[in-house]
Amino acid sequence: MSRSRGRGGRWLLAAATLAAFVGAALAQQPAPAGPRVDSVGITVADLDAAIAWYGAVFGCRVEGEQELDGAPIEALQGVFPARLRRARLRLGREAIELTQYLAPAGRPFPAGFASNDAIFQHIAIVTQDMPAAYAHLRRHRVRHASSGPQRLPESIPAASGIEAFYFRDPDGHVLEVIAFPAGKGDPRWQQPQAALFLGIDHTAIVVADTDASLRFWRDAVGLQVVGGSDNHGIEQERLNAVRGARLRITTLRGSGGPGVELLEYVAPGDGRPWPSDAQASDLWHWQTQIVVTDLEQALRAVQGAKVPLVSPGIVALADGGQALLARDGDGHAVQLSAAATSR
Repeated sequence: MSRSRGRGGRWLLAAATLAAFVGAALAQQPAPAGPRVDSVGITVADLDAAIAWYGAVFGCRVEGEQELDGAPIEALQGVFPARLRRARLRLGREAIELTQYLAPAGRPFPAGFASNDAIFQHIAIVTQDMPAAYAHLRRHRVRHASSGPQRLPESIPAASGIEAFYFRDPDGHVLEVIAFPAGKGDPRWQQPQAALFLGIDHTAIVVADTDASLRFWRDAVGLQVVGGSDNHGIEQERLNAVRGARLRITTLRGSGGPGVELLEYVAPGDGRPWPSDAQASDLWHWQTQIVVTDLEQALRAVQGAKVPLVSPGIVALADGGQALLARDGDGHAVQLSAAATSR
């Protein structure tokens, strides 16, 4: 993370937005074989309240709930002593997992959290009707992260015509609603549907050095690059609430699930670095959960990438599954699992 500390401002909200656009446009390409992005995990303060909010706002439905404690979950998440409640929620074909730590209680987002701080991550939720989606979110009194929905201009070919809006959930996590014009995004986002919110196109993370990040996400984890873009302009600045934002965006996909977008801030470079004492119980914790075919091989690849392991290695879980948790070079958590679903 030496470079990430020097260029921490590049990794954030602005990037996430642009990446959201580009990744969706690039999603038209066939999904590569290999690892699959199963879900995105989010730490919340109150699980029941979060389930109710995501259900009321997006129509997410609960697929399962569990309470976990003991050595396996403590080893996997790197938190001691740990007791947590977790729920898996479905939105279209995609899933998120909400986790509340009963012990230890997590810390809230740092004061003054900005979109180009290293802790930024988001998910991009697709709609076919941005005006209706924005009106719906206003009725639910969401906190704006952007000033309002933005339409990307012709000067950004991969993203032109895409509309997006950034806002926060009750715990402070940044979320995006995105609408794709004809010819952009996964073709399924163009199919007529009755629901206002259709699914999750991607998760976006801020990185300090795209090339260094690719050595983890592409070379070690096995996701494949499907495109990239250089995004800038007043619309992007307003979307991410970052003056002078210029982003190098790289989109990766697995054999299924949401894409992963790397958002490198070429400018500005004043974002705060990843907190050195961060834990999975903190509310700014997200984890991208990926299913691999050979977990032992994945562990060797992650160790070869010389990124921090959170778990001591592969952990045998109480339900018979196996998983490990690592952080990329910028601090973002990635869970690799051999099971059919995330653990």
